Order: sequence, then C-alpha cells, then structure tokens
Amino acid sequence: LSFLEMEDLRDLSISRTTFSWGLQVPGDDAHVIYVWVDALTNYLTAAGFPDGDWQNWWRGATHVVGKDILRFHAVYWPAMLMAAGLPPPKKIFAHGWWTKDGQKISKSLGNVVVPQDLIDTYGIDATRYFLLSEVPFGGDGDFSRTAMLASCNGFLANAVGNLCQRCCSMVAKNLKGSTPARGAATPEDEELLTKARGLADAMRPHVDALALHKALAEVEAVVRDANRYFDAAAPWKLKKTDPERMAEVLAVAQEALRCIAICYQPFMPRAAAKMLDQLGVPDDARSLSELSGDGVAAGVVLPKPSPVFPRIEEEEEGA
Repeated sequence: LSFLEMEDLRDLSISRTTFSWGLQVPGDDAHVIYVWVDALTNYLTAAGFPDGDWQNWWRGATHVVGKDILRFHAVYWPAMLMAAGLPPPKKIFAHGWWTKDGQKISKSLGNVVVPQDLIDTYGIDATRYFLLSEVPFGGDGDFSRTAMLASCNGFLANAVGNLCQRCCSMVAKNLKGSTPARGAATPEDEELLTKARGLADAMRPHVDALALHKALAEVEAVVRDANRYFDAAAPWKLKKTDPERMAEVLAVAQEALRCIAICYQPFMPRAAAKMLDQLGVPDDARSLSELSGDGVAAGVVLPKPSPVFPRIEEEEEGA
C-alpha cells in the first residue's frame, strides 16, 4: 500500500531492451518479455490454463510469496490479470525469512540449511511440523538443531507418540486388541472429549487467517490435556481394581487421539495416517466433519502398535 501511495500509477511495460536473454517479443527482435511477466504467468499455466480445469484451482486461491517480492505479486500481477479479464487472487500472503542460530543464512557463512538433510534426519512430517509451529506463519524465524530436537523429541515423540503408544499397547494387552465400548462417562471424560471434538471450530479462525502456528497450538493444548487425563486416571492401576473403568479411560483416550490425528492430517499427513490406522479409523471417516461423530465402534480389532514418532538420536554438531 505504501508503494501505491507514494508512486503515481503508470503503464507497465511488459518488455525490455536493456538485455537479450529471455523470450523474444514476436515481430520485434530488439525486445524480450519482462521476466516477471513470463514468471507470473506460470501460476496460471501450472493450474492448467487455458484449456485445463484451472478455474477450480484458481477460484478463491491464496498466493503465498516471499515478502521481498510482494510488489510484483500484489501490484503487477493483479494488474496483468485484470487487464486480461481474469480474476486476481483472493488473498496474497507474504511469508518471512529463516535465520540459523541467530545469523542470516548465506553461502558465505556456510550455514545453509538443506531441507532434504532435515527430512533425512528428522522425517518429513516432523520437519513440516517444526517449520509450521515454531514461529508465526509470515514472520521471520530462527532455526536451530536444539529447537528442532525439542520439537521432535520433547513434543512429537514424548507427548503425541508416547500417548498413542501407551494407549494402543494397553488395548492390545488388556482388551485383546479390540477397541473398548464406552461406559458411564465422568465429568473428566466429558471435558476432554468436548475439547477434542471442538478442535475444528477452534482451529478454523486461525487457519482462515493463515495463523497456522495458532491452529497447531490448539491441537497441542488438547494433546497435553489428554496426557494429563491419562496420567491422572492411571489405567495401568485400574486394570486390577476396576477393569470397566480402565476400558472407559482407554476409550476416551483413543477418542481424543482420533480427533487429534484427524486435525494433524493437513500438517503431518503421513504420521496422522499412521495414527489413524493404529486407532482403527476407516479411510472414509477421517474428515473434520467426523470429529463430532461417535468415533470407532467397539470391537474393532486394532493392528499391532508401533511408534508413530520415534525419538531422534543425534550427535552434537562438531562432535
């Protein structure tokens, strides 16, 4: 907006004569197409324009771009589209930059973070989770392996994966591997289930604002509530004193995990799918609309539990 307020709007030339590289303008060898005109049109052609089913992809689209090229996407690109009689993006969102250990990432400093190396070390879903949850989406963020390990081990492995493993292992050992039937619910049961089944409504305004870290924070809060519930109920003690209550606690924990896994699908699709498989959730019952449902029916035989988020053991840098 400051650019538009400071500058008089003028016609934008779509060709250049000061260099020769680029696509030549038909009928004039002295002119080449301005590189941004050539580049920006790839948004359309990648979606299938003009002959494919591009309108279904284009309608209501949000363009996510680097903040250093915002002018080209927010001023030049809409002007080009409007001149061609095409609808501009519904929303343009500029993301920030990452630093590493407090320093700007650059080849000269030798501190470049290679995404494939992160995926190879931590796994693609853990990497996605860290990048989306660590800083406000759109702001600048700092990467450190210490923070990455804290995310992988401190939360994903210890809080999410461990709860799923403990719950499913107890079902396997004490309930013949079948999902338990729900019994009489306590206020603690209902409190956790209400929070878990309300996650879609809690996350929606954050996702609409592209505040993805806040959406993930809503799920994290339920994860921590579920861990506190499980530890307080102590089903490993109830199996001797009150087996029926043990089954109810496991059923409530599994239902909370089902809701958590469904909400994690856009952020960690592979890990969420593995959780849902272990919880016995059918493929056709994994949408957000299923959160308010009754969950997995009693008596469903579950697969053998396996870790969803194994702990990452990594040597210190320079060791």
